[in-house]
Formats: sequence, structure tokens, C-alpha cells
Amino acid sequence: MARTLERLRCKTILSLLWHLPYSAQKRHFVSSLNQAIPGELITFQAEILQHFPAIERFKTASRRPYRVAVGDHSRFLDLVFFNAIPSYIEKNLPVGETRVISGKFENYQGKFQMTHPDHIGSLETLKDWQGVEPIYALTQGISQKQLRKMILLALEKVQPLPEWISAETLQIHHWRSWHEALRQAHFPSHESESLSSHGDRKRLAFDELFANQLALTIVRRAQTYQNGQQTFPTHVLQQKILDTLPFKLTCDQLNALEEIEQDMKSPHRMVRLLQGDVGSGKTIVAFLSMVKAVEAGFQVALLAPTEILAKQHAQTMMSWAEAAGITLDVLLGKDSVKIKKEKYERLKSGSLQIIVGTHALVQEAVSFHNLGFIVVDEQHRFGVEQRLKLAEKGQHVDVLSMTATPIPRTLMLATYGDLACSYLHEKPAGRQEVQTKAIPLNRVEEIFQGITRVVQKGAKVYWICPLVEESEVLDLAAAEDRFHLLEKKFPGITGLVHGRLKSQEKDKIMEQFKERDLQILVATTVVEVGVHVEDATIMVIEHAERFGLSQLHQLRGRIGRGSQSSSCVLLYQTPLNEIAKARINVLRSTTDGFKIAEEDLRLRGGGDALGLRQSGMPNFYLVDFTIHKDLFLLAQQESDALLAQDPMLASPRGQAARLLLALFGKESAMRFLQAG
Repeated sequence: MARTLERLRCKTILSLLWHLPYSAQKRHFVSSLNQAIPGELITFQAEILQHFPAIERFKTASRRPYRVAVGDHSRFLDLVFFNAIPSYIEKNLPVGETRVISGKFENYQGKFQMTHPDHIGSLETLKDWQGVEPIYALTQGISQKQLRKMILLALEKVQPLPEWISAETLQIHHWRSWHEALRQAHFPSHESESLSSHGDRKRLAFDELFANQLALTIVRRAQTYQNGQQTFPTHVLQQKILDTLPFKLTCDQLNALEEIEQDMKSPHRMVRLLQGDVGSGKTIVAFLSMVKAVEAGFQVALLAPTEILAKQHAQTMMSWAEAAGITLDVLLGKDSVKIKKEKYERLKSGSLQIIVGTHALVQEAVSFHNLGFIVVDEQHRFGVEQRLKLAEKGQHVDVLSMTATPIPRTLMLATYGDLACSYLHEKPAGRQEVQTKAIPLNRVEEIFQGITRVVQKGAKVYWICPLVEESEVLDLAAAEDRFHLLEKKFPGITGLVHGRLKSQEKDKIMEQFKERDLQILVATTVVEVGVHVEDATIMVIEHAERFGLSQLHQLRGRIGRGSQSSSCVLLYQTPLNEIAKARINVLRSTTDGFKIAEEDLRLRGGGDALGLRQSGMPNFYLVDFTIHKDLFLLAQQESDALLAQDPMLASPRGQAARLLLALFGKESAMRFLQAG
């Protein structure tokens, strides 16, 4: 059964125990079949009266049911078996004997019957088929009965463990011990006990969150309490840049700069996340922070996830760097060997102060004279290993990560623990609100007419499609098909960009779109993050119902970046289901990315909010993000309190917490433990 169980994420005895029931059902014992109500799960005693096998001479015999008439003193019913093995039924249901039978009681075309009973056994088994029973998520190849049996065997191996939760928290929430809560969650005595909001389920969810928070806090403290290089900027170069800006910084930007500077002055390493909604001005905050490191004599690296973004960052920052007399360049994987070698030498000598690049920065050939500050853009798109490799190219390097995807508080705690975070909520002055409309796909001709009008005025249009080529499974408009159609209507001014293009081709088309050669860009979601085309004012998102809320918001953020009014059109296929309808309504009602992120979490649950699996966020077994929201902060508080009292986890409760870390596969965090 191992491969079958793997499909349920059950690879070990522990993960089998974490596979909790999603529901429970109550099986009633009826002393008389007269008491049975159609649709109920019942257990009863009956005499086996007669067998009616399928007639073998018909070709369809295997599809016809095998029936067995049973009854008690009050009523008769038929037990119905499809694709039956006669010898098995004759052995288990011998005529004239009494059996305990359990299953769903039905009234079919005026006759009482029970199709494929769940249980047939001797009178001694009666006690096993009464009361509440758990219902588990299954996969092909395993039944409820088989899974319950395996989980029961696993539970028999579970021993009581010492308590890792504080006595105060246990008392406040009236929680049982871990051992009792686990057993009760699998074998509830009431149907309500199978709900995620029940006390035992909350206790187990808290254990998983506590293990996660404890591991995060241990690792985070090991990182941030490393000695850093105290950076004391002069603000001279920063002021030169501020004097050239055609806009004033928002209060949020000024606050973020102050928080980052305080971290840089600290004797500990800076590890900070800069969260900003689309168009909130993260780039200038990051650059001014980088300048502070340059003022203190350090080199700076900015790591971007794509070549398009790296080039865009370099172009945006070049004029600011020139104003301050700072040397800045960009390093890309596609650079020739000669160009790369020249840039490597400038980095090693220290004559190149700021380098912007992609994964090319992580290569062994890259070495710095004095790397002291790293900015990681869209940090969830990089593995931990890549970020560490870059940080290891300097001594005690300060790290500022940036994300344009606002992360709800619960996800922040689950993923980063108590990571220091700066927020940019305000939009820079002069930015126009984007108007959002939702239109069914059958009115697409109206959109073509609207595009004709705006293109004549010189505006630029994004047209986003979810797939690159036709799919028979998903009835989606393909980007290539849409491009050919738009190219016929708007010849010479329509381009296509998607993930399968080589980076040089992609860059060339994006450049043409930025420089007015192209006015309409048909694209897949490669334009989702960061791409800045100031005079793009229209975005059409085809099959908007197929996208997540945060992704739609990110896409919409590509327009409205200048002073012109902009519109986003969500084209959807009717009929819309309730979730898709709710997503579109949220997007029409607000442009606040933080509100949208919270709604996205609520609508999706914890499953894949914000593209969790793609961005390395934890995939919990026992935690439901919407139901257990209140436990995230409690888990953080509990872990902080424990580590404050017992930094080495050496006390009896600390030793129990080490067991907890091992239970949830977090034991690797223990190598980061250090006194204080």
C-alpha cells in the first residue's frame, strides 16, 4: 500500500497519524428495521433468507446486482452487490444464520435495500459498528475500513510524551495532553469533534505551529545575532539623490528608511523584509538604503529573479547612481565571457560599487572587494541556498529582501516568524487609481472596439492569457491564438511574449513595447511582477476566473504607473462559480494589496494562497489558515517565552520541545541553538 498512501502524503507512521479525518458520521443501532429511516447509516441484526445471484447466461450478468434477502421480525430488505463474487457472498451470508449488518438504509423504487454494506459479521462484532466513526480523505486503491485499521495500528505505537506547552496555555484553552488529543481527533465521540475548530484539533494544530515557530525563531536569532558590521552613513550621497528626485518620499518610505538604518547601525546582522504593494515605491527605498552602505565603504549587490527585472532595476537606478557619483553595473548570464571577466575584475578591485544581477551573481567566479549589503528582489523566487551563497561572498552581510506580494499576518508568522518587516502602504503622489471592470467573454468584440480608440490616442495595452498554446483539457484562449487574432486587427503594433521565448527575444519585444514600436503586448504571466512601462494604461486579463486574487492584483499593478488614468478589464467565462465571483468582486472593490491578500487567504484557505507551494511557504498537515488564525500569534508568543527562559532548550520542558521539533521534522533547527 506504500505508493497508494504516498498519494495521501502518508510516507511514515507519523504522517499517517497527521492524516486526520475531515468529517465523522454516526451509525445508529436499530433493534427493529421498522425504526430505520432511509438515508441513515444503521447497524442491525437480521436473518439471511435467500440469495438471488445474477443469471450467468446473460452477457451483462457481471453488471447486474447479486441480491440477498434478509429480514428481522418487522421488515425485509435486499442487500445489493454489484460485480459480486458469489462464493464470497455465500460464505459471508449463509442462509438461515443471523448476522450483524451495517450500511446505508435506502428506499429504491418502493423497495428497501442496502447497497454494498460496510460491514457483515458475527454477533460479537456488534459493538464495533455503533456510534461515531471518522471519515478520511481517500485515494484510489484504499477504503475507509483499510485506512482506519492502519491508523489504529499506528495509534497503538504512540506513547505519551512529556508536555512542551506551558501549563498556563493548556489551562486557558482547556487542552488535553498531546497523546489524548491525537487519539480523540482520530476517534471522536461526537460528530462535532471532527471539525477543525474543535479543542483537540486546535491543540494539534497549535503543536504544528509551535514547532514551526520554534524552528523559525531559533534560526532567525542565529542569523540576526551574528555580529554585523555597524554601518554609519554620512547621508551626503543620499541627499544628492533626493535633490534630483521629481517627487517627495511618502511617510511610509521615510519610516522604512529609518528602520533599515537603525538595523544597519546595530552590532547585529540586518535581516529585514520590505513589503510594499504594487507601485508603492520599494525600488527607491532599496536604492537609498544601498547608498547608505556605499557611504560606509561597502559594496552592494541586488539579486533579481529575471533578466528583464535586473535590466529594468539597473536602468532605473543608473541616473540616481550618476547623480551621486556611484559606479553601478548589471551582470547577466547572457553576457559574453569578455564582458563578464571585466565586471568580475571591477568587483574584485572594489571600483564597481553596486552590481545588479540575476543568478549570475551567485557563480563562484564572482568575488567582491568588500560586500556589505544585499538586496533580494521577489525573494520567494530564490532558494535559501542561492541567498546564502551570495551572502557568503562578504563578511556579516546585511540582507534586505523585497516583495511586491503583500503577505497576510498569519502567513508572515508561518513563513518568517518574527522577521523584522517594513511596510509601504501609501502610493506615491500623482499615481492614478486603476478602474477595474468585469465583462463576460462573449462581449469580447466591445473590447476590440475600445482598444481601437485608445491605440489611436497612442496608449499601450497589455492582453494577458493564461496558456501559451491550445489545451484540449482546459478550454482556454491560447496566447498564440489571441496574438494572431489581434495581429490581424492591429497589424504591425502587436507583440507576443511568453515563458518559452529565449531571454534575448523576450527582452527585444519588451524593449519595443517600452519604446512605442509596439502598442499591444499579448503575454502570459511573465509580465506579472516588476515590469515598468509608464504609458501602458489598459490591461485585459482573459479568463480572469482562472487566476488567483493576488496574481490578478499583481498583473493589474503593471498599469497605472504614470499620471494617466488606467483601466483593467477582467474577461470571464460564464457561468462563474461562487469563489470566482467573490474574487472578481474583491478586485473591483479595492486596489489595496494588503486587503486583497487577506481576502485571497480567506477564499483559498491555506491550500495554495499566494502560490504557497511555488514560494516555499510551509505546507502544513494539521493547520487550517482560516480556522486557526488566532493560534499563529500564540505560537510565536509561546516560542519567544520558552527561548527567553531556556535558550538552549535544556530544561525538562526544553527537552520536550526538542521532541516536538523532531515530531514535525524540524530537528535541523537545533544545530543553531546557542546560549543567549
